[in-house]
Amino acid sequence: MIESMLNAFRAPDIRRRLLFVLGVLVIYRALSHVLIPGINPSTLSSKAGDNSFFSLLSLFSGADIKRMSIVGLGLNPYINATIIMQILQSTIPSLQALSREGEYGRNKITSYSRWLSVPLAALQAYGILSYLQVTELQQTGVNPYTTSFSFEKYESLTMILALTVGSVLLMWLGELITEKGIGNGISFIIFAGIVSRVPPAVINFFVSPDWLELFGFGVIGLIVIFVIIFVQEGQRRIPIQYANRVRGHRVYQGGSTFLPLRVNMAGVIPIIFAISILLFPYQIATYFSTSNVGWVKDLSTGIVSWLNPNGIFYIGLYFLLTFAFAFFYTFIVFKPDETANNLRKSGGFIPGIRPGQPTEEYLRRVALRITVAGAVFVAAVAILPYAMGALPMFKGLQNSGVGVTIGGTSVLIVVSVVVETMKQLEAQLMMRSYEGFIR
Repeated sequence: MIESMLNAFRAPDIRRRLLFVLGVLVIYRALSHVLIPGINPSTLSSKAGDNSFFSLLSLFSGADIKRMSIVGLGLNPYINATIIMQILQSTIPSLQALSREGEYGRNKITSYSRWLSVPLAALQAYGILSYLQVTELQQTGVNPYTTSFSFEKYESLTMILALTVGSVLLMWLGELITEKGIGNGISFIIFAGIVSRVPPAVINFFVSPDWLELFGFGVIGLIVIFVIIFVQEGQRRIPIQYANRVRGHRVYQGGSTFLPLRVNMAGVIPIIFAISILLFPYQIATYFSTSNVGWVKDLSTGIVSWLNPNGIFYIGLYFLLTFAFAFFYTFIVFKPDETANNLRKSGGFIPGIRPGQPTEEYLRRVALRITVAGAVFVAAVAILPYAMGALPMFKGLQNSGVGVTIGGTSVLIVVSVVVETMKQLEAQLMMRSYEGFIR
């Protein structure tokens, strides 16, 4: 890996791309220190900012939501919009037909996702700002805003607009990285947000270090990284045979290849689904927990108690939802009927399996079996920080923030981004080698 990085920096065109990515990430981290208007940082308590709700929200935006910076929403609205569009493609025939129109269709659907992310960002901004005011008033009795937050006030609309524009700006920066840099820009932005939380957590740990805890945590971390890479790169290779084809007066020789089915085709999307579903009622219930209506207050308090992110009920429900969504999203991404149909049209077949319906059923069975392992893996990664937090030996690391910062989901994202980026760098270097050979 180090040799590939050194070779990449020796190539002028790849070096320019890498420096462009670095420059955009520096701009992103600079924006993360710009607060939205109307926030009083001296009264913004760390107690509210460090609760479990904000820790989960900051999973894909670093700690920016806790500081209430203009990029505090991160890419959550865009990710949610993309997921919604992918789901709609499998339910709306016109979108399904558009997705099959090649690059034009993909660009059109991406454009729809961008527009959808704007109202989602505004809605999420309003919810988070309202939630922050309620939690601060409950826990400290101090208003974190220079004026009380209300949808009717101009200052409040400015705060919502600032968070919305910041999210759209991040989306644009991510697309710039994809177009002019190396790798997926959206993944890089999320990667930078996660990595930015490591230095403060390390500093907090060294205030009162416990080297035995750090050693145990490091060993478990290395094991988790190994398992993540092993599962992420794991795939079931289904052999595909192509028969000889005659076109005009030419005979095209058939060949053999394979169809790779990854164990974890859904990636971290099931975790995003599960977090969104669990946090939405929790956020609404917290907002209404101060209601003057008795039954509304009691119901909201009960929901907050049951959906407490540190409770056993929440953790169990989190595991089950992540497991279920892994199956759901896998069969949105991988369509056995379309794959079988494409194989039949191109003259390919699986040895021992007849083309058409038998091939579709075979692919569905194989995908179902390997998705069980992938779903268990993703669900286990999701609840890993809670499991480690329950162990007495890691209490100090959890309190310092290292455990949450380097949680299973964060490691899954970081490792996936690093592995995919290194693959693209090696592909770029290989292309340069072939170009030199041809010349």
